[in-house]
Amino acid sequence: VQLQASGGGLVQAGGSLRLSCVASERTFDSYRMGWFRQAPGKEREFVAGITWSGSATDYADAVKGRFSISRDKASNTVYLQMNSLKPEDTAVYYCARSPRSFTRWASDYVYWGQGTQVTVSS
Repeated sequence: VQLQASGGGLVQAGGSLRLSCVASERTFDSYRMGWFRQAPGKEREFVAGITWSGSATDYADAVKGRFSISRDKASNTVYLQMNSLKPEDTAVYYCARSPRSFTRWASDYVYWGQGTQVTVSS
């Protein structure tokens, strides 16, 4: 399975971006898609996750209320809508797929995209 992430860029604080991640193969309803991010000198951290069935979403406290994850089954795409961006959101964002339906642990995610850079200026 290949995951192709896109949509990153440079934005001012308070702005918005939408990230996309397309999977090369069908994703089953029991699978989970997640977004993680990694800032320079920091560990990769969980941002948001969604069960492919769409029945459950999950957000890190740092982004709750500002970010929204969704998926489109027809195009095998998961999105991350990021609003009210802050400089501390600057990081490389990765999409990933897990066969487990509800997990925040990076080690549970088997397939990873290449990452897309998000930079928020103050």
